[in-house]
Amino acid sequence: MKILSLNVWGGMLHAPLIDYLATVDADVYCLQEAPRAVAARSDWLTYRDGAVELQQRANLYRDIATALPAHDGFFAPAMRGELLDGDQACWQEFGLATFIRQDIAVIGQALDFVHGAYSPHGFGAHPRARNAHAFRLYDYAADRALSVVQLHGLRTEDGKGDTPARDAQADALVALIERLHRKDEGVVLCGDLNLLPDSRTFKTLEQLGLTDLVTTRGFTDTRTSLYKKPGRYADYMLVNAEVPVAEFTVVETPEVSDHRALLLTLG
Repeated sequence: MKILSLNVWGGMLHAPLIDYLATVDADVYCLQEAPRAVAARSDWLTYRDGAVELQQRANLYRDIATALPAHDGFFAPAMRGELLDGDQACWQEFGLATFIRQDIAVIGQALDFVHGAYSPHGFGAHPRARNAHAFRLYDYAADRALSVVQLHGLRTEDGKGDTPARDAQADALVALIERLHRKDEGVVLCGDLNLLPDSRTFKTLEQLGLTDLVTTRGFTDTRTSLYKKPGRYADYMLVNAEVPVAEFTVVETPEVSDHRALLLTLG
C-alpha cells in the first residue's frame, strides 16, 4: 500500500499537480487545502484576504476525482467563504480531501473539528477552524486493518511555535484517533501540521506510540522552491510500531505545490 500526503495549495499549480497525482498511483491520497465550489462558472476564482490575492482552482476536488477514477473520494470542508468568480461572488468550501482505492475497504471513519467549529458564512478571522479526518481501512492484499488520519494543522500569524491552542488541538486529535483505532493495528497520521519539529504536539502523540518519519529519517525540508519564507518544516508523517515501513520519502520533484509530497510505502 502507498499513502501520499500533500498540501495541494488550492490547485495553484493545477496541471502538474493533476499529472503527478495520477502518475504516482498511490492507494490513499491525503490532501490538504482542497477547494470545492460547485456553483462556479469559471475554472479559477480569486481569493482575497487583506493584501493577499491568490488564484484558486474553483473545484479542485472534482478535478482530482476525475483524474482518479479507481478511487473513492471523501471531502471534509473546514470552512466556506466567498471568492470572486469574474465580477460575481462565489461560495467555495475549503478543507481536506481523501481518495482511497476502491479495492481497499473503508470499515470506519471519524471526522471532527480539532480547533474551532465549521464556518459556513465566511472564512472568518485567523486562526481559522481546523478539522481532522480518520479512516479505518482493510487492506485485502496485506490482510490487515490500519487507520489513516490526516490533519491540516492550526495556522497562526505569529508562527508555528507551541501555544495553548495547539496543545488543545493535539489533545482533540488524540481523542479522535482513539475513537477509531483498535489495539495492535497500524496508525498513520499525516498532513501539513504547521508545527516545528520540537513541538509539544509530538510528545502528546507519543501517547499513541506515534513517531515522525520526516525528522527521524534525516529530512530537513518539506517545502519546495516556491516557498520563500524561512522555516522549512511544515509537513509530517507519523506511524506506530505496527506499521511496516518499506520506504518513505519527501518528494523533491516534481514541484506541484509550495509543499513537498510525503510518500510512504508499506511492506
